[in-house]
Amino acid sequence: MKYRLLSIAFVSALAALSPAGASAQQAVAPVAASTSASASQTVLRNSTEILSTLQQRRAEFRSNPNALRQYIDSELNLIFDREYSARLVLGVHARGASDVDVKAFADAMADRLMQRYGDTLLNFDGKPQFRAKSESPLPGNRGVRVSTELIRQGNEPTPVDYLLRQVDGQWKIFDVMIEGISYVQTFRNQFDAPLRRKSIAQVTAELRGGGLQLNDVK
Repeated sequence: MKYRLLSIAFVSALAALSPAGASAQQAVAPVAASTSASASQTVLRNSTEILSTLQQRRAEFRSNPNALRQYIDSELNLIFDREYSARLVLGVHARGASDVDVKAFADAMADRLMQRYGDTLLNFDGKPQFRAKSESPLPGNRGVRVSTELIRQGNEPTPVDYLLRQVDGQWKIFDVMIEGISYVQTFRNQFDAPLRRKSIAQVTAELRGGGLQLNDVK
């Protein structure tokens, strides 16, 4: 269940710094000068945009799953720091790994998550919204944590934290935490055992081929 919430919360933030999101941000009050406030306001004001797009294009995406994946991929490329996140997931196994292997692993992991839970994104009832709670710098000047709540009709608010860092002057998400459960840590735990036995390229091939499945979080 938490993987499904993770996919919702994860992709719902991807429009935060897309061109459409940027246009929406220009139409509202000016962003505070500090980088942490900017990240917080960006996530808060634009986190629901992708959900609105999914609702508006629900019929199209249901009849054409490839269109859904292309849309999500386009947003991922804009805001999600795939390679950095993948290196965190790989942990010690990323030491000495080539950029090519890390990118292939990152893409396979994102593709598998979307293949498994893409339909979930189109079947959320009501109009989920996000509510800001706080923002704070990460230790070691690694970026900021933006804490929000996912509000769904008939459900208790779900805590969702986004971890962002600046890349070339742009905020990019590298981890999402649902009720304290981290995207990075969850997959790091899952892939550690296979990566102790096989190379990154081998694990990537198994992930793409379906031989390695993503385990649900209870």
